[in-house]
Amino acid sequence: MELLREKIEKEGQVLSDTVLKVDSFLNHQIDPMLMKEIGEEFANRFSDQVITKVLTIESSGIAPATFLGLTIGAPVVFARKRKSLTLTDNLYTSSVHSFTKNETNEISVSKKFLSADDNVVIIDDFLANGEALKGLMDIVNQAGATVVGAGIVIEKGFQLGGQLMRDQGLRIESLANIKSLANGKVEFFD
Repeated sequence: MELLREKIEKEGQVLSDTVLKVDSFLNHQIDPMLMKEIGEEFANRFSDQVITKVLTIESSGIAPATFLGLTIGAPVVFARKRKSLTLTDNLYTSSVHSFTKNETNEISVSKKFLSADDNVVIIDDFLANGEALKGLMDIVNQAGATVVGAGIVIEKGFQLGGQLMRDQGLRIESLANIKSLANGKVEFFD
């Protein structure tokens, strides 16, 4: 997706060989026009699937997931990382380790929002080691629902997560796939 690549090249900050900061348009401040384009691109890429739910994890996956949900007319469900007074029982839960934050969180989704009748597309901002995808797939499997694929805004193709998940049979649609962040420069796969 050319618009996303341009945004990454112009506004992304390479903090190390493994960390790309995109807080000016995705992770802190949201560029709604870019999110609209992202939602439409994911809708196009998954147009061969019947999707009844869009699933993501808080917080950076919510914007692209919402724009996809708006485009296809499907509800968006997000896994919560923190306990809430209103989210205490009848939950699907899984543990997810964050590469960027170097912490493990228990994520939760209320059982009333996912069922065996659902065809789910998972949306996330980054794919590095695949931990968030594994956790979200675990929740979908607990519900007995079907994962039709995963939409990733930015994949760090130089890390193993994408290949590991594809080897398990998961369809992954990445809008930008980064080959390298070496020497402070973003290099994309074609």
